[in-house]
Formats: sequence, C-alpha cells, structure tokens
Amino acid sequence: MRAFLAATFCFAAAPAFAGIDEVIESHVLPGTEAFAEATTALASAATDDCTAQNLRDPYHTAFDSWLGISHLRLGPIEEEGRGLAISFWPDTRGLVGRTAAGLVADEDPVVESPEAFAEVSIAGRGLLALERLLFEDDLAGYSADSYSCALAQAIAGDLARMAGEIDREWQDSFAASLRSAGAGGNSFFLSEREAAQALYTALVTGLDFVADQRLGRPMGTFEAPKPLVAEARRSGRSLRNVGMSLEALRELAQTLADHPIPETEAAFAAALERAEQLDDPVFAGVASPSGRLRVEALRTLVSEIASAAAKEIAPELGVSVGFNSADGD
Repeated sequence: MRAFLAATFCFAAAPAFAGIDEVIESHVLPGTEAFAEATTALASAATDDCTAQNLRDPYHTAFDSWLGISHLRLGPIEEEGRGLAISFWPDTRGLVGRTAAGLVADEDPVVESPEAFAEVSIAGRGLLALERLLFEDDLAGYSADSYSCALAQAIAGDLARMAGEIDREWQDSFAASLRSAGAGGNSFFLSEREAAQALYTALVTGLDFVADQRLGRPMGTFEAPKPLVAEARRSGRSLRNVGMSLEALRELAQTLADHPIPETEAAFAAALERAEQLDDPVFAGVASPSGRLRVEALRTLVSEIASAAAKEIAPELGVSVGFNSADGD
C-alpha cells in the first residue's frame, strides 16, 4: 500500500502561520550547519588518511547529518541538482556501481580538479559513490597511494563544497526569503501561506519517501522481494536511515505546529519504536514472509504519521494534502 501526494492545496481562511522562524532557527539552520561541519571533517580525514578503514566513521557521521536535512527539497538543496549529487538513490539502473568502478578502472584524471569533478555524473559523486569505495569488497582494499584514494578525496571534497554552499545560501538568503514571505519583492514566496505550504510539503514528501522508497523498494512484492536494492545496504545503514529520517521529520513537524499535536507525536513514537525493535539493519528479512510482514507493519505506521499530520498540522497552515492508496512500489 502506497501513500502518495495526490493533492490539492486549500486556501480557505486560516490563522496566520507563525512558526516559520521556529522551523528555520530550530530545525533548518542547525541541520545545514551540522551537515557542513560533518562533510568538512570527512574531507579533512580523507586528506590525512584516505584509506577506507579510516573514512568509515566520518562517512557515517556525514550521512547521519545529511538525513537531518535531506527532506528539505526546496531552495539550496535543489539548486544545481545538489540533492541528487549528494545522494543518488534510488538507483534503479545500477549507475552508481558502474560509474564508480569505471572511474577507478580508467583512472580518470578528473579527480585532480575540484571544478572538473563537480561536472562528473551524479552517479559517480556523493555518499553512495563513496560508499562503494569504502564498503564494497572489491573496491575497499585500496592503498593510500592509489587512484581510489584520490577518488575518495575528490568525492569527500565535493560533498564538503556542496554542503558549505547549502549552509551559506540558507544563512545568507533563503532563510530571509522564507521569513519575508508575502513581502514586496519576494519572488520565492508570494504569501506566508505559500511558505507554510512548502514546509508542509517537505514533511509529507519526506514521509512518503520513507514509506515508498526506503521501505517499499526492498519489500518489492510478496512474490519478489528486493532486499539487495535497500538504500545504503553495503554500509549497513538501511534501517538506520529510516530511523534517522523519521527523527528529523518529527522535529520538522514539531516546529511547524505551534499547538499540541498528540496524534502525530504518538504516530511518530510508534513508528520509531517499531523501527528500533526491527533488528534488520539492511532489510534482509524481507526475503521471508514473516520478515516482510514486519517491515510492512513499519511502513503502515509511517503512513499513519502522514494521516495524523493531515488532521493536526495541515488545517493550521491553511493547506490540505489528500492521500490516495495504490498497489505497487
């Protein structure tokens, strides 16, 4: 069962939205700063010692911090295709593996120039390409003087560059655009409600991505489960990504609402508790009927969060999002 954004935005009379500053100050800016700091640390670690064993811990920290803001698909993350360049997934055609392996096999000199590397295919950049170098058995054994080392450094540096740009653009201009929604000269947001709509859409589409992609893709169908397509499977992060995404989305929901949202809070708590109990780090269990049912139960709980938010948060913002159900992933 899939929840997807079907819908329509209602512009009926509603109280003025007063939570934009709270979202920016408590959720967005701390998140972009943390991602910039984590990727800078990753790039620094790669400069000091680029071997896979040394980079795994800072890689996980950088990925964790990305999950704190990855749902904010508006403004700086979407500019210049940064979101996909940071995390190219789902990768339905297996491009990340082929591109990373091809760069290594060809020893492409593009790694020598940050400007040139920024033009490399998004399948050869970002967290998922770096995952191949650090965790793929036939790629991770590289030495410090190898091409793979230079590639790891190039990917880490490119991530730090993009994260820094995202943080600066939020700090310098995009936060002000949200705050001044509806003011004269604001071409991004023509009304306060339009800004609220954008943030609520980030919440709903973030939940949808967790349900349909992070959980739905490895589930596949009952007859044909697909555990090998789980996000960040090689680094053992598939379930971790679900939990951390839900934590970030809960924070967004809390800052969006300036009144109690007990049903939404309870739905988040139930989903997070189920995720913690799942004990299936890469969703390998979907290959068995019982394991698939456990993941499906978690997916249902995630969908219930969206339903609760539609009742408790959307009316306050003056927007409404309808959810339809359809089979498939």
